[in-house]
Amino acid sequence: MTKLWNPSRRDFVQGAAATAAFSALPASSALAAKFPSQNLSVMVATREGGGADRNLRLFWGVWKKYLKTQMEPAFYPGAAGRVGYVKYMGLAKPDCYTHLFGNMGPEVLNWVVKPPTTFKFPGDYKYWLRVDSDPSCIFVDIKSKFKTIDDLIAEGKKRTLKVAASRIAHPAVVGMLALAKKTGAKVNIIPLSGGKNTRAGVKSGEMDCGALPTGGIARKKKAFRILCLFDDSNKIPEQTRNAPTVNAQFGMKLPPLVSARAFALKTEAINKYPDRFKVLQETAKQVFTDPDFKKAVIKAKAPWPFIHYGGPEECEAYVKNIIAVGNEFKGLLSGKN
Repeated sequence: MTKLWNPSRRDFVQGAAATAAFSALPASSALAAKFPSQNLSVMVATREGGGADRNLRLFWGVWKKYLKTQMEPAFYPGAAGRVGYVKYMGLAKPDCYTHLFGNMGPEVLNWVVKPPTTFKFPGDYKYWLRVDSDPSCIFVDIKSKFKTIDDLIAEGKKRTLKVAASRIAHPAVVGMLALAKKTGAKVNIIPLSGGKNTRAGVKSGEMDCGALPTGGIARKKKAFRILCLFDDSNKIPEQTRNAPTVNAQFGMKLPPLVSARAFALKTEAINKYPDRFKVLQETAKQVFTDPDFKKAVIKAKAPWPFIHYGGPEECEAYVKNIIAVGNEFKGLLSGKN
């Protein structure tokens, strides 16, 4: 015969004590083992279909294996990225479930030109995971009469060049303006709202050239020709027809002007839930060494040499550097010089 358990008063006391002890644990510790227990949401500060969207999907396609959950993206383009950031800071709960994904370079430059009014930056949010480091370039349509950057600059000394850009506050625009100042070429930067529209403007012939991150242009080698890069060296010579760097070609000393797509969280969320943040960091690092990630990047024809892990420290250093670059060229970006 099965013996039934008949709890004593001591059993009840011990059980109550254990329950009380568990209840006394901090919420972040008690729930850490279950994180994430629901889908993550990601607010993207650009429109769907651009470089940020591509890199987000490539990364998430592998990251979800380690987080064992799904991602729900939402796109908030507008005002050169400002709309997405304002939405995120206003709507996202500080719980490590809602993330921001954007392009650190242009979006930090945006705050340099015109600081936010509804939150503090740097301070209220932090970039914590850099996915790539994509140098800026100047490019033309493959059928353009401009075969080299020297050809383009020579034309710019005769007339004002129409330069397409995704937005004014962008590392590529900083590079183009600095190059024009160095050489005496005349340029008119025309923001076309996003990389897709920028490429279309150049392809149609309405624009003389474009200024964008290199990766998206290198993927379309048959449609466009890259004339120069704003970096220390050309890391993908075969995909860019050995395009020179601006520093080497014109004796300039510009810092690398790169776009860096990255995840961000509210600082409050990182401080409030360190255990959850640790899970995010540890799983994210695994993606960069996963063979499936490299295969996905190469299959998408995105340059693998531009994929670089960057943690909170690397992101913080990048932000400081781009703020310094922005302040140096603030007059050019705001149209005052």
